[in-house]
Amino acid sequence: MDELTGEQIARELNKVPGGWGQAMGLRFVTVTDEECTVEFTVAEQHLQPYGIVHGGVHAGVIESICSTGAAFAAHKRGHKGGVVGLENHTSFIKAVRAGTVLRGTATPVTRGRTTQVWEAKVTDPQGQVIARGTVRLLCVTESQLPQAPTT
Repeated sequence: MDELTGEQIARELNKVPGGWGQAMGLRFVTVTDEECTVEFTVAEQHLQPYGIVHGGVHAGVIESICSTGAAFAAHKRGHKGGVVGLENHTSFIKAVRAGTVLRGTATPVTRGRTTQVWEAKVTDPQGQVIARGTVRLLCVTESQLPQAPTT
């Protein structure tokens, strides 16, 4: 079986219903073990009372793309399980308002057997950095992943 391209993987991820990423309108552009990129258009759900993007949105986008890239990298090397975030350090550089299309791109700093560190930038259409961050992630087995509550 041929290996999927980063764009094909992104298309499959964009089909997954629900979750925070869908609520935020994230659209995966590419996902590989070297880079994970999303785009989203700033809308009402992203704003804080001053009318600019809430810092938590930037932290969430950075966490999402770093963890997606790290999970793909771990899976590609045969890791059975997933990754969970241990630390997220996000800096907010420039304010943006509704209607702006933002792009978040994450790349690995290190991909160890048990932990990974990825860094990411969120940029505007002119390439200006809006936010940047680093996420440290732990590779866990399936049994270590949190289980959904049963009803």
